[in-house]
Amino acid sequence: MTALVRLEVEDGIGTVRLDRPPMNALNAEIQHGLVAACREAAERRDVAAVVVYGGEKVFAAGADIKEMETMSYTDMVDHSALLQDFTRALARLPKPTVAAITGYALGGGCEVALACDFRVAAEDARLGQPEINLGIIPGAGGTQRLARLVGPAKAKDLVFSGRFVTADEALAIGLVDEVVPAADVYTAARARVARYVGGPAYAVRAAKEAIDRGLEVDLESGLEIERQLFAALFATRDRATGMRHFVEKGKGPAPFEGA
Repeated sequence: MTALVRLEVEDGIGTVRLDRPPMNALNAEIQHGLVAACREAAERRDVAAVVVYGGEKVFAAGADIKEMETMSYTDMVDHSALLQDFTRALARLPKPTVAAITGYALGGGCEVALACDFRVAAEDARLGQPEINLGIIPGAGGTQRLARLVGPAKAKDLVFSGRFVTADEALAIGLVDEVVPAADVYTAARARVARYVGGPAYAVRAAKEAIDRGLEVDLESGLEIERQLFAALFATRDRATGMRHFVEKGKGPAPFEGA
């Protein structure tokens, strides 16, 4: 891992902290760091959910354009794999994830937020995919995840124009899930995923996989993915615990082990 990205764990929640002031520009080092942080968070049993946070001032204002400006076509052929790897690593993290968005989430920064399961934004936050103004398009998943989240017409509006949207507009179109005062963003993001701490970890993991993989295939294939994951959970201790608790007590949280 790099000093530009760190994983901090407290009370079952891992915070992936982006730390490249002043704007958290996503250069290759921070992209590699995100891959490493996601891998560690996925492997650690003391992490039930993950918050991605850029700090009190800014989430991430995009890729490092100075780093990319002099790249040739062949340079970018190689580098573009990393561009998708770091957001793919976040999207595939088998635990609930939430982006805590302050300030700007633009370009690659918006794509990081899109790779999370949920997004909490500050009232003064601005989000967008302004790559068109550089003569390019989003390259870290923006054209695909944005369209799946807000629909193709709204995605085309944002990508074709490169315009920024306010937090209120982002909430209205489904780009973010919650808008709070700037000072409360991190706390609200933690609260959104705290409910998963102490829960049936493998069932949550299976639910995320079923939904995400199902969106990529036709309905019949998605139902088969769901069927297989549903059946597989009968091999877990938490399934036995949950059903026994329901039969014997009828209500209240079951004492899940996460196994």
